[in-house]
Amino acid sequence: MKTVLISGGGIAGTTLAFWLRRQGFVPTVVELAPAPRRGGQAVDIRGVALDVVDRMGLTGPIRALRTRMRGMSVLDADGNEVHRSTEATYSSGRLDSDDVELLREDLVDLLHEHTADGVEFVHGDSVTELREDEHGVHVSFAHGRPRTFDLVVGADGLHSRVRRLAFGPEERFLRHLGTHLAIFSADNFLGLEDWQVWQRDGHAGYGIYPVRDNGELRIIFGYEDEGPAVRDPEEARRQVAERMGELRWETPRLLAALHRAPDFYADVMAQVHLDRWSAGRTVLLGDAGYCASPLSGQGTSLALVGAHLLADELGRARTAGEDHRVAFARYEERMRPFVALNQALATENPGGPAAEESVERAKNAIALDR
Repeated sequence: MKTVLISGGGIAGTTLAFWLRRQGFVPTVVELAPAPRRGGQAVDIRGVALDVVDRMGLTGPIRALRTRMRGMSVLDADGNEVHRSTEATYSSGRLDSDDVELLREDLVDLLHEHTADGVEFVHGDSVTELREDEHGVHVSFAHGRPRTFDLVVGADGLHSRVRRLAFGPEERFLRHLGTHLAIFSADNFLGLEDWQVWQRDGHAGYGIYPVRDNGELRIIFGYEDEGPAVRDPEEARRQVAERMGELRWETPRLLAALHRAPDFYADVMAQVHLDRWSAGRTVLLGDAGYCASPLSGQGTSLALVGAHLLADELGRARTAGEDHRVAFARYEERMRPFVALNQALATENPGGPAAEESVERAKNAIALDR
């Protein structure tokens, strides 16, 4: 086993490509987007995941890109401050922590730059068919010619195509958490300076924080709804605007920004639960296999740690003359307890963050070395 196709060029897939190359494998990354994806929320690198980026030589660059929040305000429906903190924020936790919060797009760009040399990246394409035999996995693509790989890794997110092809419809594996989320960027028309604002009224609310030296806002809309995700972007905008329209304060200006945003993203908050993360020569990584949802605050850390462990086990198996099945089993055995603790963070305190003690326990609940 030497050639590995990784479906998904985000945090999980790019990190895996880095470590596989270090182990002597030949990774190819295929990504549906025409270039590394822009937009998205700030993400957190916590606990053991910090050790992963340190081993990649990225601690300094990542800390240089971290957000610089001074604190946050919680507002009532009319915009009056009911709580403030200069010790912690909802998005990142304690401000005096060693954990790092940075924009997802900045992390993806950094990982891509650090990995691109020696790794084949194919943008603007996707996997359409997987056929496995004793020689490998024969993969068909939406645009490129068919190719054969020794192994295939699905690192293509909550709605993974590889998971659907290898394991079945996503309805079998997704657990809806009863919330929808929308994220987009806008000019900093509120004049926020390194300060977050959060508002909730009834079953809907939003969070706002400045980025890019306070020149831009990232806006997160959330509302309770048991319905499925709306896949059409314009219909999703209409649904989000309708559900958020009853909120007061700056909501009209926020909705106007929503309709103008070029990087609008919306989806359900859900987790992925499978009995097994591998099927034959195909294995799942990150959100595709064990999404904890943004409500956990640990999706990025799970992706980084999972990528390191999967590459580690594949390298060990190859050195020992063992096949992929041994590596996949050991990867899953090591990761499952860590995943379970981190998924539990999303449901521990519905409508609010998990306890600080729970986060501390979960983020450190695995060893990178056996």
